[in-house]
Amino acid sequence: MNLNLTGKTALVCGSTQGIGRASAVELALLGASVFLMARNEAALQQTITELDTSQGQQHGFVVADFSQAGSVSNALRDLLAKTPVIHILINNTGGPAGGPLIDASAEAFVQTFHNHLINNQTLVQALAPGMREAGYGRIVNIISTSVKQPIVGLGVSNTIRGAVAQWAKTLSLELGPWGITVNNVLPGYTRTARLDAVLSMRAGASGKTEDEVAAQMEREIPIGRFATAEEVAAAVAFLCTPAAASISGINVPVDGGKTGGL
Repeated sequence: MNLNLTGKTALVCGSTQGIGRASAVELALLGASVFLMARNEAALQQTITELDTSQGQQHGFVVADFSQAGSVSNALRDLLAKTPVIHILINNTGGPAGGPLIDASAEAFVQTFHNHLINNQTLVQALAPGMREAGYGRIVNIISTSVKQPIVGLGVSNTIRGAVAQWAKTLSLELGPWGITVNNVLPGYTRTARLDAVLSMRAGASGKTEDEVAAQMEREIPIGRFATAEEVAAAVAFLCTPAAASISGINVPVDGGKTGGL
């Protein structure tokens, strides 16, 4: 099975923590040169030092704030001036605050739509021509199992993640003839800062401790525990390899079997 990414270059968004960071590490281990994209320059500089270079990889980073209009476009301009062809794009950014959907403001929907779908579109439009020229492209969107089964208390996120999944499926149909695959990885409950926020929200709403809430949530997972960021990153990295060339347009839950739907 060909998992070799030597000679390939990846751009990983939201790559200074959690699943994004773990994905960058895994792609580098498979031989890819990795560019990180996030808003915290100090964290980017630290993450660069954690990436494997034993196969001659050349890593770098660009600073971008997904919540600021034009920030991603400016970062892409700087990146493409250095590296005209990016073979692999990992779309990943943090989700919005939780809470009842009925209480969500219109602004929350607009901002989340921009942070996720609009920025994803900006990235793909900039990078797809280089993928087409290279005859190799992998786009992986890190979304959520809410694409298949809405998560209570995360109404805005559920709504926008679903839109991203539809966007990705449509792209897979359009970009397939160019040798570009488009897939979604759907993390379930994963040990990240995002999960910590969910535990805090649920504990506050229920009057239970965070440990009690976590234990209850883990009992609902068939494997009996939360996933790790590294386990999700393994699925992300596989979809980027030559071995996954015929896998496109799908949603891949990494959730320990919790999602009720097929």
